[in-house]
Amino acid sequence: MRPTRDAVVPATATPARPHARTLARPPRPLVRIPLAVAGMVAIAAALWGVSTPTDVYAIDVFGALRQPGDAAAIIGHRGDRSQAPENTMPALELAMDELAYVETDVRLTRDGVPVLFHDTDLERIAGREARVEDLDLDRLERLDAGAWYSSEWAGERIPTLEAFLVALAEREDARALVELKADWTPAEVRTVLDLVERHGLRGRVVLQSFSIETLQSIQQVSPTTPRIMLIRELPADPVPLAEQLGLIGFGTTAASVTAAPEAIDSAHAAGIAVLCYTLNSQDRWQEVSALGVDGIITDQPSDLDAWIASTSPGT
Repeated sequence: MRPTRDAVVPATATPARPHARTLARPPRPLVRIPLAVAGMVAIAAALWGVSTPTDVYAIDVFGALRQPGDAAAIIGHRGDRSQAPENTMPALELAMDELAYVETDVRLTRDGVPVLFHDTDLERIAGREARVEDLDLDRLERLDAGAWYSSEWAGERIPTLEAFLVALAEREDARALVELKADWTPAEVRTVLDLVERHGLRGRVVLQSFSIETLQSIQQVSPTTPRIMLIRELPADPVPLAEQLGLIGFGTTAASVTAAPEAIDSAHAAGIAVLCYTLNSQDRWQEVSALGVDGIITDQPSDLDAWIASTSPGT
């Protein structure tokens, strides 16, 4: 939610004497301008208040929270990595075409453009020792982000967040979990939220991060933006932390939820979702589904979908 400026309030005039003719005169041009500006600001603030929800909940994003044994939502990790190079538009579009949820990662280029990239440096994906943060967008877009995966995908580029949001907006049923990598300032977070708003995706994009600083920045800039904290060990009672940071959920490990299954119960009682990352085996899917996790982030979304279909008839 963008902070709105306080409307300009004209100074209170000295009470006029009885029969003062000046009261019937229209404001002079120099007075009309600030009055008009004040009126427009007030109207804009009122409309923004009407269109912006006061609260956001896990149920708004994931639907009813799961009970033990219920099928979890399938979330494609960096797209569908089993079919195309991670965090490229083909992988992401494949996932969005088949799934309700896709997960991706965002970093900022040197010139401040949000792009989709996971690693701390470019070595594994593009064979460069530099980081995303070291390069301007025009240089980054020349790198090959597909040849490492297979020759079939040679020439794929690192996409911008905006290109991804355009594709997401075209698929009305798709939603995205967008991880902001490292620590983001409020001003940097605003660049992402402005893009989300520009493409009409409020409520369909969930921001997530391991960084408390980043989550606090989101909370400061837009308290009603849904957000998830990524955490390797879920607290036994995650509710106080969720309330402090305004979270709709946690993303954590299978080991964490199996070590403290009561944490899922506590979270669900407070309307907070629990997701698990990154699970790629039937044993793990079975283990966390039995505990009632709300979503499974996986590199094998098609396999997970088939497994759920075979083990949970009617889903």
